[in-house]
Amino acid sequence: MPKKSKAQKLFSQLKLPPVRPGLAAATIAALVATAIVALSINGKVSFDVDDFETGKVADRDVIAPEPVSFIDSEATRLQTAARVRQVPAVWKYAVHFNDEMSGTYDRFALFSRRLFDEGRSLENYISQVNAEFPGAFGREALTALYNDPDRELSLDVGRKEILFFTEKGIFAMPENAEDAGFAACNPDIAELLHNYGERLEREQITYDRIITKENIDTHILRYIEDEKLSPAFSAGAGNIVRSILRENVFFSPADTEQRMAEVRSRLEPVHRFIERGDKVIRRGFIVTEKEMEELRVLSRLLTKRNPSSIAGQILLILVIYLILVLLMGKRTAGRLLLSAESYMMTVLAAAYLIGALLLNNFFEESGSFPVSILLPTALVVMLPAIFLGFPTALVTATILPLGAFLLEAFDTPAYFFAVCSGLAAAHVLKKAQKRMDLVKAGLLIAAANAGAALIMLLLHQTSVGEYVSVIFWAAFNGIVSGLLIIGILPVMEQALNAVTPFRLIELSDLNSPILKRLFNVAPGTYSHSVMVANLAETACQEIGANALLARVGAYYHDIGKMEQPAYFVENQTSYNKHKDISPRLSATVIRSHVKLGIEKARSLGLPEAVVAFIAEHHGNSVITWFYNEAIKQEGENVNREDFSYPGSPPRTKESAVVMLADITEAATRVLKKPTAARLEKFIQDLFNSKVDQGQLSQSELSFRELEIIKQAFVKVLAGYYHSRIEYPKLPNGKDTARYSHQAQEEDEQG
Repeated sequence: MPKKSKAQKLFSQLKLPPVRPGLAAATIAALVATAIVALSINGKVSFDVDDFETGKVADRDVIAPEPVSFIDSEATRLQTAARVRQVPAVWKYAVHFNDEMSGTYDRFALFSRRLFDEGRSLENYISQVNAEFPGAFGREALTALYNDPDRELSLDVGRKEILFFTEKGIFAMPENAEDAGFAACNPDIAELLHNYGERLEREQITYDRIITKENIDTHILRYIEDEKLSPAFSAGAGNIVRSILRENVFFSPADTEQRMAEVRSRLEPVHRFIERGDKVIRRGFIVTEKEMEELRVLSRLLTKRNPSSIAGQILLILVIYLILVLLMGKRTAGRLLLSAESYMMTVLAAAYLIGALLLNNFFEESGSFPVSILLPTALVVMLPAIFLGFPTALVTATILPLGAFLLEAFDTPAYFFAVCSGLAAAHVLKKAQKRMDLVKAGLLIAAANAGAALIMLLLHQTSVGEYVSVIFWAAFNGIVSGLLIIGILPVMEQALNAVTPFRLIELSDLNSPILKRLFNVAPGTYSHSVMVANLAETACQEIGANALLARVGAYYHDIGKMEQPAYFVENQTSYNKHKDISPRLSATVIRSHVKLGIEKARSLGLPEAVVAFIAEHHGNSVITWFYNEAIKQEGENVNREDFSYPGSPPRTKESAVVMLADITEAATRVLKKPTAARLEKFIQDLFNSKVDQGQLSQSELSFRELEIIKQAFVKVLAGYYHSRIEYPKLPNGKDTARYSHQAQEEDEQG
């Protein structure tokens, strides 16, 4: 053979998967689509923002090549703050205080009139009032009212004064204006809410006109002057009213914040425009902060025109896809991916990167809200975790967010969140076997997402007001990913015809129609298959292979025998049909169960991984018995291929284990007194024969694993064929009960 070149050796060391034209075309299409989106979104002008600095002289001009419109965040912030500052603080009446003040005065007036009518003395009047209203009124005011010649009229006027001030409202100014949010409101105008049943009216009033506990005396004096009330009223009933009046209008932070929110919602952001040809930076002039802001906008929004930048982004995308190709397959999944699985990974990678780029473009002004919270990274990772295993999911969870980060779709917080979400998704599905586990996985991913979001918020010292929304959407991302995978998984299972733990659990149900038919038509084969499944599952558990896949493969490996069950020894009761036909025809019938089994499995829609057990459980070995019989009858020129099974040697460890379990279970049926030592030697001979025939050469089983499998088989079969005590014969008519009892005890011991 010609020697390999250095390049050929290098490519062979890389262990690249074989080229498949359809997959190559799909990968190239995904790469091109990603490049187009990245170049159209991530384009920047051909200058570096870092070349300029605020306060320093610019060494060249920067001219806008295209018109650009953008939101001026600082101007928007200032405008919003100014508009919000114009919102008046909202005040509300405490109506029950009005009722209390009016009620107190009415009770006082009624009580005083009764005492006056009874002709009580001054001292008796004062003592009676103090007893009824302890500490409420001063002696001077009560004395002045008692001595007022028009006290009945004064009491009526006092009632009007109470109504006047309660309706006018006495404002309770906040003690700490900063904490209450009062300081952020309009400093000149207050808004007073009037409730008239179901009707709400708003009244705006300047603060120099409001009544407070600090200026109430001035307003009472002004009221007395305006109403031309006597000094006797002022000293008596007027002071009584002053004692009863209290604050009944209070600042409402909730209503005020609502008014501010309404103002904010109506405000449009401030847009600024850079026209084509505008000089954003002027050579020889000092760069201002405003110019730097415009420069950053141009850098973010305009398409790149620099060919080297375009080439760099294309190469970067190519490297990302190349890394995915190199790490997929045998390096992670332990096998070459099927075409459908490779298509799935290609579509997932392209959809993820393009989705990240588009979302970043739509939510550029998201602030501390990372774009990756809106991207279902967990869902993208869960699909390979279920179909291809944990290592592949781990690669997906690290490479795809890194690719989005390198393509500038993710900033550091978004990348951190995406990686945490992806790693959580890869880990929570490691032992999932029931579809309900997907719901639990969604909840665990939601918790991990919330934790990652919290860490991100703390590190960036985000305002407390954003915590709730960011953490909510982070958790919602995980829950939705868990729910979506439940709906997507059955479709993907059918589309890929793949074996997942969930589908294997369903296929392992012995009550499925095909296995129940096998039990009814070929009970011996059914019993054989169940025993093979037990052996294979135990052995696969010991060597770290997929025990569930091996069990399912064993259940279905002989379904081809249902067509002619009587020609297989395990289903024969007394008569052997092969005695009536030639060895060549017998071999044809025996060989056919492999082909018939494959056809039946595919008609049932079984996954190809399960069909492989049917095709490989005999490999291409020779049907020795009938081959030898044919030689005896026809001579040495018998074609060996006519007596060989039509399958191929096992290509996976699980399939090889089922082959060994199949021959072991069948052969040990004829072994007399199968002790552990005899079983071990017998099984070793069977294994050696398969090795000598080359039936295990493609299965990647090591000699150490073969020894572990042998010991597992011996352990199971020794327990199954354990020796039993031979029961003594029952004497005719004598001590029957005693011997029956003894037999029962021996059976329980055996």
